[in-house]
Order: sequence, then C-alpha cells, then structure tokens
Amino acid sequence: MTPVRSDAGARNLRIALLRGVNVGGVTVKSAALADVFRDLGCTDVRTVLASGNVLFSPDDSTPVTAEAVEKALSSAFGYSARVILTDQAAVREIVEAYPFDEVDDRQPYVVFVSQPGDIRALLDLAGDLDTDVERVQAGDGVLYWEVRKGMSTDSPFSKRTARMPGVLTTTRNLRTLRKLL
Repeated sequence: MTPVRSDAGARNLRIALLRGVNVGGVTVKSAALADVFRDLGCTDVRTVLASGNVLFSPDDSTPVTAEAVEKALSSAFGYSARVILTDQAAVREIVEAYPFDEVDDRQPYVVFVSQPGDIRALLDLAGDLDTDVERVQAGDGVLYWEVRKGMSTDSPFSKRTARMPGVLTTTRNLRTLRKLL
C-alpha cells in the first residue's frame, strides 16, 4: 500500500465531496466552486481535480453544514446539489484501512454515505459478487469497493447501487483521496 502523506501539516482541513459534479450535464468550474465556499466564510479553499472535491477551513464562528453547502451550491449552479462532509483525519484513517491489496488490474474505491446505516443497505445489494470482477467490504462509515478496471460503471454492484432512493452515496478512487491528504 502506498504511504499516505499530508501537506497540510497540523491542520485538519474539512473536505466536501460533491455528488454528480461534471457528469450528466452538471458542469461546475473549479474557480466558481471555490467561490461558493469562500462566500460561506471558508478559508484555505482548494478544489482538487474536477470531480467535486473541496478542501477548506470553516469560519470558527459559523459552522459549515452539508445542508448549508447544498443550498449554496444549488443556488449558484442551478442543480439539486448533494454533498458529504468529512475531514482529512477521517480520510487518512479510511485510506489507511483500505482492506484490499492494490493491484494493476483493479480500481480501488471508497463509497461514502451520508448515513452510516446505509452501509448495511449497500452490503445487502452487493449480494454474492463474483470476486474475479469485484469485492466490497464494510469500513468505518464507508464501503470499500474493488472492481476490475474498465468495469466501474458496468459491474453488477455498480448497476445495483446506481439509483438507490433515499441513500446518498458518492464514490472516490483511493488515488483521489490521497490527493486530498
């Protein structure tokens, strides 16, 4: 496993993981996305990649909630925004706990959920997967998913979980999570 590095020093920046950004007709430019967080009073704002990842420090006087971010994003970009908030310390633990060996022919993913109980629903949907194609395993508030390269959107698990009413998920590759650290 690749060691996890952080360039943030002792700071524990917050992380916003946006669902469905720059896919399906929802286009959000990084500079405009960063401005939304600055308008919420955040500092140290940085976007990472073009897939809806924002590092930020909240204003100590006003807590930044998922609901506040979703409302601001929906207003700014005209779509029904969904976001999961976490922080670098939690992501570091998640990355370090990745349960599968990283191999060249597999994609290492982490599925984030807004409600911890949704992990059980995802596991139930996984059923009996063909481990030659993909594997899933519950983690602490996340679901770890490994899938054969080229099958991320066509695997049985991805198809079963693509549209789960009432369950907010967003998936990140392990490499993306390392960039957030």
